[in-house]
Amino acid sequence: MENTLLIGLSRQMMLERRIDVIANNVANVNTNGYKADRSLFEEYLMPGAHEDNFVGRDRRLSFVQDRATFHDFAGGPTEQTKSPLDVAIDGKAFLVVQTPNGERYTRDGGLQLNSQGQLVTASGFPVLGSNGPIRFQQTDRDITISADGTVTVIEGINNTTNSIRGTLRLVSFPQPQKLIKEGSNLYAAGAGNSAQPDTNAQVHQGFIERSNVNAVTEMSRMVEVSRAYTQMATLLQQQTDLQRSAIEKLADVPA
Repeated sequence: MENTLLIGLSRQMMLERRIDVIANNVANVNTNGYKADRSLFEEYLMPGAHEDNFVGRDRRLSFVQDRATFHDFAGGPTEQTKSPLDVAIDGKAFLVVQTPNGERYTRDGGLQLNSQGQLVTASGFPVLGSNGPIRFQQTDRDITISADGTVTVIEGINNTTNSIRGTLRLVSFPQPQKLIKEGSNLYAAGAGNSAQPDTNAQVHQGFIERSNVNAVTEMSRMVEVSRAYTQMATLLQQQTDLQRSAIEKLADVPA
């Protein structure tokens, strides 16, 4: 009977972990460039039933094991904003940004200019080009970002010649599942997972990639997990009541 309680507890722990992942996805349904997380579980067989009346498969105890959480890098829907600083990446590449902890990577293309004329993310981190942070002058106008990430402007009021301000660094990773989410919609590369230049990705100016979380699907999953958790709690309570009843009957010695 204790085995039933332990197996049920492993199931509840898995459901609790899964609902945490789902809740985090729902919280980021409106986060630009956000990539959903998915839970991965597996069966863990433990030969723990040793009584003689357990034969064959009944000897194995089937627990649920939390194996991993992985990133869903499927592309999110693209929305046109017509803002010259907004970019959406077509491909598997990431933008490179400079943070106090070193280079980090993001799919959030909602870019801005700070007070120093630097191109920065919504969190204020400088976006890196091939030669460092991308800076603009006060007289720059008509910002254009080409498909390969080259940033050009018209410099001055009377000038009609394009001036290049930099080229967005677009990188991808040989093992994207090793990327570590660090908050502020940023990823760290992870151990042994160095960034590589991505020449296949393209940039679309005036567009932005939304979160790839489907709110309806995630809410349906949350309801499903909540119901399964409740059912398991009811089953464990029934097992506890059965155990209590058995102890009471065994202790009821006839007069």
